[in-house]
Amino acid sequence: MSNGSGPRRSSRAAIQRGNPTIVLLDASRSSPAAELTFKAIAPLVHTAPPTAAYGLIWMTVAISITVNDGVVMAADSATSLTDENNQIVNVYNSANKIFNLRKGLPIGAMTWGAGAFGPASIETLAKDFRKEISADRRFDLDSPDYDLETVASEFADFLYQNHYQPNYGEIGEQRPQTGLVIAGYSHGAALPERWQIDFGSGSDGPQIHQLSEPGQSGITAHAQPEAVNRFVNGFSVQLPGLLHRAGLTQEQIDEICNAVARSGRWFTPPPMPIQDTIDLARFLVDMTIEYVRFQPGAQSVGGPVEVAAVTKHEGFKWVQRKHYFSPELNPPHA
Repeated sequence: MSNGSGPRRSSRAAIQRGNPTIVLLDASRSSPAAELTFKAIAPLVHTAPPTAAYGLIWMTVAISITVNDGVVMAADSATSLTDENNQIVNVYNSANKIFNLRKGLPIGAMTWGAGAFGPASIETLAKDFRKEISADRRFDLDSPDYDLETVASEFADFLYQNHYQPNYGEIGEQRPQTGLVIAGYSHGAALPERWQIDFGSGSDGPQIHQLSEPGQSGITAHAQPEAVNRFVNGFSVQLPGLLHRAGLTQEQIDEICNAVARSGRWFTPPPMPIQDTIDLARFLVDMTIEYVRFQPGAQSVGGPVEVAAVTKHEGFKWVQRKHYFSPELNPPHA
């Protein structure tokens, strides 16, 4: 952890600032969110390291939505077990993909892609990081040094230096791909923002870029955005690739896709109430689960839907959550 008094730019994580738009869909994980940049989507493929017989990949849907009143994150619970040939051998429906990244602060996190770095799940590592920053006074509620960019940078460094690089430093192009969204409020901020961290996107270290600046509303669908992109933007994420193979230039493809997207409805106006934002996020996850249900192959999206909201005054709140234990039998101070 750094000891500087201001926001720190990680030596490992390349931080980029994009120009987010009203509706943000994750059609290209390798580039920062820009004005509806449409490129052929690269599937999230987890290739297990040579020392591992099995790997976990969260072929999931992860939705984050920003409005003036806060941020909502929603995700399914499916996680796929893959063998040494990267073939799915089982699908579990109890993975946890949304985390309260710092108790007492209006900060949440959500993940997709590879479900573990080495033997440790992303959930466990997120809780390890939460424990570490809970002892760092720079992340107190009243600390003037606490901002979301610093949290994202610290989290990326923690994961990369302690877990990603030690486990995957020697396998080059076969590094697993994992994405995370850090969402919430910087200290003293009136409006929320979102940052994205990408591992295994072709660079040496994690890539960080800002998904939405304070005051910008929008939807981002991660991992499997096909159903959401069709619903919100009106076309398949495969369309840009098909147009490219038909001989159109990238400029023509962008013009067509932007024109189609802008002809649709605006689903997230900034004044949208947080309850309606929650309902929209939950609907988009449910819709994707049903969409994937009728596709051939493994049902890699499914299980219980979890939803969390982050608002300025209430902070991080679970709206819908599963437990492997009974909360009634395990009260907080039992």
